[in-house]
Amino acid sequence: MKAIVYKSTGSWYSVKNEEGVFCNARIKGKLKMDGITSTNPIAVGDVVLVEMENETENTLTITGIEKRSNYITRISPHNKNQHHIIASNLDQSLLFATLKDPKTSQGFIDRFLITSEAYHIPTIIVFNKSDLYGEKEKEKFAEVKSIYENIGYKVVSMSIETGDGVEEVKNIIANKTTLLSGHSGVGKSTFINTIFPELNLKTLEVSDWSGKGMHTTTFAEMFDIALGGRIIDTPGIRELGLVDIPKQELSHYFPEMRTLINDCQFNNCMHTNEKNCAVKKAVEDGTIHMDRYISYCNILDKIEEKSY
Repeated sequence: MKAIVYKSTGSWYSVKNEEGVFCNARIKGKLKMDGITSTNPIAVGDVVLVEMENETENTLTITGIEKRSNYITRISPHNKNQHHIIASNLDQSLLFATLKDPKTSQGFIDRFLITSEAYHIPTIIVFNKSDLYGEKEKEKFAEVKSIYENIGYKVVSMSIETGDGVEEVKNIIANKTTLLSGHSGVGKSTFINTIFPELNLKTLEVSDWSGKGMHTTTFAEMFDIALGGRIIDTPGIRELGLVDIPKQELSHYFPEMRTLINDCQFNNCMHTNEKNCAVKKAVEDGTIHMDRYISYCNILDKIEEKSY
């Protein structure tokens, strides 16, 4: 039998079998995972092979896992040398961001986009809480929207408070498996509550003393959408560390740089101090936005080179 993993709580998994029935399942013994070094062998979204463990309690044993079409990871919160698979078998990801209460940094957005590019997962950026915008925020949104749309990303403005943009986002996620992500406090749980009011997911105010949202979701969890498709809610991520991306490859995950890297004089160009660099020339003439280039340089500086 096959089943899809909807939630992981550590040792037990909530899975939906081929008849559409939810059961509790667990791994018995050591599950052989080729080439996987994550802290969690099974993730939400995985298709697993199961067999009946206890008919009375309707519990299953997970005996194997189907090949993933893709997955997305983050650095493990418990061990920075290991990664943790957030979710698998995704059609797209929806990155929730806010310009106010709390403010999402452009560096965070760029790190998420790099991770999505590395794992071939299309990303839509949703700027929530547009009802809080003054003139300054409206100008900032127009600028940010222009930056990301010019390099191929879809950017949406939304206010759950007023309903503005909510239907557009619902249409984006219809009939697809979508990962919802972003800092705590940006409105993911509130958005899910507008789709599934019966869930009444816990939401918290942004903590005034830190300006950052409090964690309200502990484990990733998948929900079926009535209009077709699934969404995966993830724990609020304060920092998204990049996993296993060498410095030499970083520019490959900036779409606007990727098209130019073969035009640089040196094939190992890092786009910082080299002569005849096509990327730096594009920054100078405005083809590549300066903010994105600064983000690239900052991320480049923070990547720790591993010795293999």
